[in-house]
Amino acid sequence: MKKIILYMFLISSLAASVWAQEANKITKDVLTKTSSTWDGSALPNYPDGTPEVTILRFVIPPKSELPMHKHPVINAGIILTGELTVVTEDNKSIHLKAGDTLVELVNKWHHGKNEGTEPVEIIVFYAGIKDMPITILKETSK
Repeated sequence: MKKIILYMFLISSLAASVWAQEANKITKDVLTKTSSTWDGSALPNYPDGTPEVTILRFVIPPKSELPMHKHPVINAGIILTGELTVVTEDNKSIHLKAGDTLVELVNKWHHGKNEGTEPVEIIVFYAGIKDMPITILKETSK
């Protein structure tokens, strides 16, 4: 009888230990892994030079629009809140919501717009080189 109780104690201790390890297990989810931008274009090679990583947080108010612009460097982001539509100069578009990732266009004119009722918060990671701009605004004629 003592052996049975000892075995039951050992088994329950082992089960508790396994459960505790599972509860504290580190998880990893791949959110995006790609060699192309959201419109299917291949990402360019990284430019030569001293690498420089920039991480920005944007908050885009409801019913507002970013100016037409392009990025000469690879960049990717994740939408934290709200919904964002990105539109190219030739009217290709993608609609994103909270939790979506975006591998942005490189050297293509585009703009983002928040057509919703809540702010869009997006974190964007730029992989550029030192002293190279990460965004270029398109000149508009007035």
